[in-house]
Amino acid sequence: MASKLQYFSTNINCGSCVRTVTAFLDDVPGVTIWRVDVEDARKVLTVEGNASEADIVATVEEAGFDIQPLELA
Repeated sequence: MASKLQYFSTNINCGSCVRTVTAFLDDVPGVTIWRVDVEDARKVLTVEGNASEADIVATVEEAGFDIQPLELA
């Protein structure tokens, strides 16, 4: 399956939040690389890989954060 980029709006807004979610996102099968832009007002989570949107959303919610799929034009 080809790797793809997916974008999400979150409330992951600081280094401590990123550390919290790291253990969760690093365990999602199909996630190759991920990052959160805490400087962006939308706190954009970018995920590269072939993980499903549903798996990413469920994992971030399990970590205790809000997340919504985001369409970047």
